[in-house]
Amino acid sequence: MEIVRQIENLLGGDKVVYDEESLVRYGQDETEDFVFKPQVVVKPETVEDVSKLLQWCNANQVVITARGAGTGLSGASLPIHGGVCLSLERFTRILAIDEDNMQVTVESGVINEVLRNAVEAKGLFYPPDPASKGSCFIGGNVAHNSGGPKAVKYGVTKDYVLNLEVVLPNGEVIWTGADTVKNSTGYSLTQLMVGSEGTLGVITKVVLKLVAKPQHDLLMWANVDLATDACKAVSEIMRSGVVPSGMELMEKKGIDLACEALQLSNPLTPSSNAALLIEVDGNDLESLYAECESINGVLESHGITDVLFADSSSQKEAWWQIRRSIGEVVKHHSVYKEEDTVVKRSHLAELMYGVKEIGSRYGFESVCYGHAGDGNLHVNILKDSLTDEQWNGAHLEEGIREIFRLCKRLGGTISGEHGIGYVQKRYMNEVFSKTHLNLMRSIKKAFDPNNILNPGKIFD
Repeated sequence: MEIVRQIENLLGGDKVVYDEESLVRYGQDETEDFVFKPQVVVKPETVEDVSKLLQWCNANQVVITARGAGTGLSGASLPIHGGVCLSLERFTRILAIDEDNMQVTVESGVINEVLRNAVEAKGLFYPPDPASKGSCFIGGNVAHNSGGPKAVKYGVTKDYVLNLEVVLPNGEVIWTGADTVKNSTGYSLTQLMVGSEGTLGVITKVVLKLVAKPQHDLLMWANVDLATDACKAVSEIMRSGVVPSGMELMEKKGIDLACEALQLSNPLTPSSNAALLIEVDGNDLESLYAECESINGVLESHGITDVLFADSSSQKEAWWQIRRSIGEVVKHHSVYKEEDTVVKRSHLAELMYGVKEIGSRYGFESVCYGHAGDGNLHVNILKDSLTDEQWNGAHLEEGIREIFRLCKRLGGTISGEHGIGYVQKRYMNEVFSKTHLNLMRSIKKAFDPNNILNPGKIFD
């Protein structure tokens, strides 16, 4: 292919891959069962490589899609128009850990957990921890504004990004901000890039804020008869003055599937249909025990009395494994569509009830779990016995639209942390007006007038 030959001449053959197996592998991520093969996969090693590649693609009107670890759930890294897949997998260096200023500078291909372990060895802490923390890249986390269980206390990725090195579609390289914790200098291009899903530029380096690592954590598992009862308790726990470092909701089917797949003992009692996983952390162990007592009192007031405390690090790890693996094991159980809904925390019970009611009317089963402390509910709609026609048809799409309309009525929106990407863009008009969407399109055009960078994502 002429494209392959020219890119090999530009960057060297060792950075270019185009065998069939690789094209299929890089043509998919964790979004449902989609495969969109690129024409070629390019693995640059330096920002200069990325700059040359983007400049060439822009001049030759060749579409290019940046890719991190391929753990996304909205299809943002799918090369739906073919062209070039730009993999950041060789950008793996932790460049500097600045202990005095509590900052770290990394390349975008550094794995989340690798970064966390490196800074924790120095008594520092990087809180955002997506379920895929063991494999997802920091660049992808920034591109999607990823969250995770710690978000309820510590915030999401955007709260830690100070500065970004970005290659623009024309090949120019810029730094978006400053390595300072305060910056009120013009428009925030840094925050504009966060959550932009690779549509405005390619992130190659990231400067992140860190916090002091908490010395202790305690973990509670609360079995509940109804998931909606758990949702009601969550808001009151937050109002009690205790801010958990994690507050996760899991439905019975997800817990059962996870425990079976991981061969772990199931903490869920036979009469329970859901569970809350609640963590507190800090430096004063006595204060943490007092916080657990306060939480337990709130749970009891809602009729939730079957509460377990993890008494070892291995038990903590097992319970967190259950929570983090639910999405993956549900996918192995059935093809599914994952809707990343989010509402005001106090409306989580209404959302949960509404999702189940909509499912009963439209004939689909769902497994729900998520970050209860943030009102962020992941709704996994299972294909199970639905035919391909039912699965891909207008009937199911209308059911999903009803879920999103419910989110909007409850003061929420259609994605809390997974992004819009390819699969959610058709629903953007449920939460945004034409004026709002046109402003976004204008921003895209200002950065990428030739529309070469990840076209067809977020909006058409």
